Amino acid sequence: MDLQLDNKVVMVAAASEGIGFGIAEALAKEGARLSIASRSREKIDAAAETLRGTYGVDCRGHVMDAADAQAIGAWTGATLADFGEVDGLVVNAGGPPPGNFDNFDDAAWTAACELTLMSAVRMVRGVLPQMRRQQSGAILTVTSSSIKEPIDNLLLSNVFRAGVVALVKSLANELAADGIRVNNLVPGRIDTQRVRTLDTMIAGKKGISIEEEQKIQFEDIPLGRYGTIEDMGSAGAFLLSAAARYITGATLIVDGGKTRAVY
Repeated sequence: MDLQLDNKVVMVAAASEGIGFGIAEALAKEGARLSIASRSREKIDAAAETLRGTYGVDCRGHVMDAADAQAIGAWTGATLADFGEVDGLVVNAGGPPPGNFDNFDDAAWTAACELTLMSAVRMVRGVLPQMRRQQSGAILTVTSSSIKEPIDNLLLSNVFRAGVVALVKSLANELAADGIRVNNLVPGRIDTQRVRTLDTMIAGKKGISIEEEQKIQFEDIPLGRYGTIEDMGSAGAFLLSAAARYITGATLIVDGGKTRAVY
């Protein structure tokens, strides 16, 4: 299948590693031009060099803290200066810290809102003028399976990820007349550093090894394994592509069948 992503310009946030890098790599394989960002100059430069060297695409790395409105604006401006257009945007950010209700004061709630919900608002706001001029564009948010089933000890993520999904569903209706599609991509248990950290924390509380905890997790996934960043990348590239031209306001769950929700 030709995804028709060759020479399309796509911005991918939190792309130095993990799911963001997996999506950027899948796009690079399809010939997209990329503007990727993360908080670490060293890591984002290394990721950009890998994508350029491996796939021969134009890929620019930028430093951007998703909780910083000014940094998001600077990234968008730099991308437009580099490429003159934006065809796709991947909204992505590391999750807020784990914990339960009693662990968080007002400052923690505000910081989580800035990182998870307001980052999505600001990234979308940044690309909309250009996409409206083009009368085309695809926006994809990377959220969490907590939008279907709240996850224990991830209260902040549970609350604000749900807000992102509500934003996407609203924007899908609002922006359809401008030719702009907006969708959610929901990872299940994907083999990333964040999931390994969570597994280590849970295993410690149970007094078992991380390998034992992962075995328990595998048994709860119909496909019997954690997903990979390549699994996420393929799904993300599809939703950003012309192959998904009649899909908007949708939530695609990539979790090996773990989520039990009917819809």
